[in-house]
Amino acid sequence: MFSPSFCPKCGGADLGQQVPPGDTHERLMCRGCGYIHYVNPKIIAGCIIEQDGKYLLCQRAIPPRPGTWTLPAGFMESGETTEQAALREVWEESGVRAEIVSPYSIFSVPKISEVYIIFRALALEITGQYGPETRDCKFFAPEDIPWEQIYYPAIRQILERYIEERQAGVYGMYMGNDDSGKIHFMR
Repeated sequence: MFSPSFCPKCGGADLGQQVPPGDTHERLMCRGCGYIHYVNPKIIAGCIIEQDGKYLLCQRAIPPRPGTWTLPAGFMESGETTEQAALREVWEESGVRAEIVSPYSIFSVPKISEVYIIFRALALEITGQYGPETRDCKFFAPEDIPWEQIYYPAIRQILERYIEERQAGVYGMYMGNDDSGKIHFMR
């Protein structure tokens, strides 16, 4: 995580870890002016997009792990809703304009301070053009998904569960985390 060397408020160099009055966590604080530098989790928003029984995956062109496959998703920007972030990331990474149907999964990764929010969505427009973070972008039938090349285990589990539910026609809303080193989902 980024930690400034100088106070963003007063420019002083007297920063240190301490618990601010009334707080419960150590924070980076300026001992000169009292400014508190909060470091909060990053939110990643994305979508499971299906069309004609196939699911959209993007092959990563950038680190980490270029060449692996994942759902179109990325970091939320300031001023966006989670839905706007998910749809923007889908567009940037896949050239697909989509419509969100419903939330599907919220997954926390505390050790790297990330929270994944995945929505169910439908493709409205497919341009065939994708951004520089994507090497390839395809809709896969479930039996053709490159399961062993899915980038992140939680994404694989989310997609596997979604496909099972799609076949049954019943969808849940899930929360989970990998805090213990094992991935658990709660319905």
